[in-house]
Amino acid sequence: MQNNKIIKVAWITDDIYLQHDTGVGHPESPARLESINRHVAPMLDKLMEVAPRLATIDDLKMVHPMELIQDTQEKSKMGLPVDSDTILSKNSYYAARKAVGAGLVAIDGIKEDKFVRAFCAVRPPGHHATPTHSMGFCLFNNIAITAKYAQEKGYKKVMIVDFDVHHGNGTQDTFYSDDTVFYFSSHQSFSYPGTGAETHTGLEKGLGYTANYYLMPESADKEILEIYQDDLPKSYAFFQPDIVLVSAGYDLHESDPLAQLNVTTEGIRQIVREILDLGETPVVFMLEGGYSLDDLGRNVVATLEEMLK
Repeated sequence: MQNNKIIKVAWITDDIYLQHDTGVGHPESPARLESINRHVAPMLDKLMEVAPRLATIDDLKMVHPMELIQDTQEKSKMGLPVDSDTILSKNSYYAARKAVGAGLVAIDGIKEDKFVRAFCAVRPPGHHATPTHSMGFCLFNNIAITAKYAQEKGYKKVMIVDFDVHHGNGTQDTFYSDDTVFYFSSHQSFSYPGTGAETHTGLEKGLGYTANYYLMPESADKEILEIYQDDLPKSYAFFQPDIVLVSAGYDLHESDPLAQLNVTTEGIRQIVREILDLGETPVVFMLEGGYSLDDLGRNVVATLEEMLK
């Protein structure tokens, strides 16, 4: 997958994501994806553009009960919020189903040897959505459902790497007692949602298959790269996954208004490189956070540049 081989990278997105309207002043706005699209446009000729599909109810039920799915649909119809942070508009339910569908299409394309890596530029994000509750801007847990779907397609051992500045509590909850999914997260300590203690390493047969790493406020490239250069390869070697899924949250960047880390674009580029260099496993990146608009676009471009190498 390196050097003289051509790396095929899928770019999976849809304009429906722009119709998830969170209202004036909300940080998780359509402007995020507009910035990404603007920055990525000059390199689209190097990417394989793929349309997501609409996730079915059965797809969603791999993680979420019918009660949550129906509640999300009804709130979306009426434009009612889940909470003060998690806003729905009339198109949010369908945007969320297509956000899940991006991950499913990525798995199908990898399984069919159409590409080996994919980036899903989606809204709404997903890693805070627990099996039973939408929260933290997230309606359905995109990456958790993608992991379940990957297992259905034969990728039995799935590693999820989450470098969003906030802990993916929903993803951890989904797989906390599961030894077939390894959840690896680095996140700013004592920030939303207050989960992800380093002592939380799994339960029952899942014990040892969750790894959380705290970053103190003002941590920069040096501190986070120690995690991705030293700890991540050890977890990968222990677990030996069939596929790697990445919750790519760019709010760890030094310019982000919702966090207090000092990670640079070059630092993010190196994190991505460390993930891609773990082994020959396919990799799917799924957009999570990132709220400094121009820097968000630049950081996604840096990710794609590394994915193409």
